[in-house]
Amino acid sequence: MQIITTVAGLQSAMELSGLKPVGFVPTMGALHHGHLSLVKKAVDENPIAVVSIFVNPTQFNDKEDLNRYPRTPEADTGLLGSVLREHDIIFMPSEKEIYPSEDTRLFNFGNLDKVMEASHRPGHFNGVGQVVSRLFDIVKPSVAYFGQKDFQQVAVIRELVRQLNYEITIISSPIIREPDGLAMSSRNALLEPDIRKNAPVIFKTISLAAGMIKDLDIPRIKEFIISSINEKNGFHVEYFEIADERELVTVESKSEMRKGLRYFGCIAVKAGKIRLIDNIEFPLV
Repeated sequence: MQIITTVAGLQSAMELSGLKPVGFVPTMGALHHGHLSLVKKAVDENPIAVVSIFVNPTQFNDKEDLNRYPRTPEADTGLLGSVLREHDIIFMPSEKEIYPSEDTRLFNFGNLDKVMEASHRPGHFNGVGQVVSRLFDIVKPSVAYFGQKDFQQVAVIRELVRQLNYEITIISSPIIREPDGLAMSSRNALLEPDIRKNAPVIFKTISLAAGMIKDLDIPRIKEFIISSINEKNGFHVEYFEIADERELVTVESKSEMRKGLRYFGCIAVKAGKIRLIDNIEFPLV
């Protein structure tokens, strides 16, 4: 594999290889097996794969969260070395390479950046739009791979591709979980031991809730989820919403769920000092 740190170097290497289509996996590093599943898919499905590692400052509305975000470049390249081929590329740019000048673009993603994560992290998805579009312009992939754990982000990126007329296929892959059910996340390593021990309560609770939809309406399900998780010391549910996968329209009653759409229960939990997200499909009844 090649490790490249500049835009010019990346584009030169890709031009020399002449390989297409390009499979692209954008990451912020601190890689785990969830990321690796995306990279394996990109390698299996494309003649050349590019993995970017860049902690994007414009999508953090909390500077402390940006500073706290784990950075493990040596471990990341070691992990990727087990999957990438000799000609595949790890792109590890500086902030100046991605943003040679301040990015002042403002995106309008409609309802997608007004609910759930957006209401708790103002400006987050605008920052996602900035960095992903910039990376797409640099890498020029045919296919880009994202994890289903970031359910709302995937919907935003699909809309970004539509708005900017990119000819890029967006592939969303299933959530990879720890043996105890916790969704794999770069932030899991920051959890305090007692918090980490109890963190599986998130997936356990939303899994039980998904089975309750046939008998209970959504307000009762929300009550169950919030009380079950909040009773754990150090845990606090920021939100739980059930939304369709296309426009992320949240529903407050089963009667609002429309045939032909898939619905997902999306949750954000403050676990100690760390914020975790997860989601699970809710069957249409």
